[in-house]
Amino acid sequence: MSGTFTPSGVYTAIVTPFRDDATQSIDSPALDRLIEEQVTAGVDGIVPCGTTGESPTLSNEEQTAVIRQVVARVSGKAKVVAGTGTNSTRSTIERSQAAVQVGADGVMVVVPYYNKPTQDGLVRHFVAVAHAVPCPVIVYNIPGRCGIDLLPDTLARILEEAPNVVAVKEATGNVLRAQELVRRFGARLSVMCGDDALTLPMMASGARGVISVTSNLLPKDVCRLVRLTEDARISEARGLHQALLPVHEAMFIESNPAPVKAALALGQRTTDVVRGPLVKVSAVSRSAIQRTVEQYRQGAA
Repeated sequence: MSGTFTPSGVYTAIVTPFRDDATQSIDSPALDRLIEEQVTAGVDGIVPCGTTGESPTLSNEEQTAVIRQVVARVSGKAKVVAGTGTNSTRSTIERSQAAVQVGADGVMVVVPYYNKPTQDGLVRHFVAVAHAVPCPVIVYNIPGRCGIDLLPDTLARILEEAPNVVAVKEATGNVLRAQELVRRFGARLSVMCGDDALTLPMMASGARGVISVTSNLLPKDVCRLVRLTEDARISEARGLHQALLPVHEAMFIESNPAPVKAALALGQRTTDVVRGPLVKVSAVSRSAIQRTVEQYRQGAA
């Protein structure tokens, strides 16, 4: 595990590949191949066991094994920030400590889902987790999935009490919120875009990068977009961003990560197996995904 760092650039919220419908066991060779593609493409970090990695369906043992494998395969070529958040503070602490023990550089902790804690409860949750681990913590705010919004004033309280909270994955879908966080917290907090379709506008407003789903499929392209934006080559970035928008939309045509797994399966990079309660995308969605990806690749050629 490395020391303190500030997340920026492209972090891929990597899928967890499963072998087949019957066993739904983790496909370690496929995970190795996916990781190698990411590292070769030049991503800055990989986030295993986030919601894109289907963390709610992984056992503690499976989660630890996946994180250990990612750390070993990355071999220091990118940061590894493990998704460890649950809707239990005690469980989140245990999973976060386990991730650190197997070499994760940091942890990403989602706002507790379903329980709908108060803002005071959120402060206590994140501070308790941050105090329990000796590594950087990324707070993940996604109200659409969690049913509760981590408000900026609440985040300010967390930052005061937990110096190792260094970033937020901002997935409210609201560029105004991103702007407010950048304005209020400046260099103290790295704002990372949590919606692929908002990468360019959020980075133009001061976000430092993206934690991406689309980069599972197109890591080089997402990296290029972020590099162009970092270099203030806005016209080129805008063109690439616009070209990628239909792909981003296709990746959320049904509940994530079923669409991106379907796209990866079309390229025979892994299966499209997801664990219940998720199901594979419908035939109509699969056709739309294939058509969209093919059209993008033809345009990028």
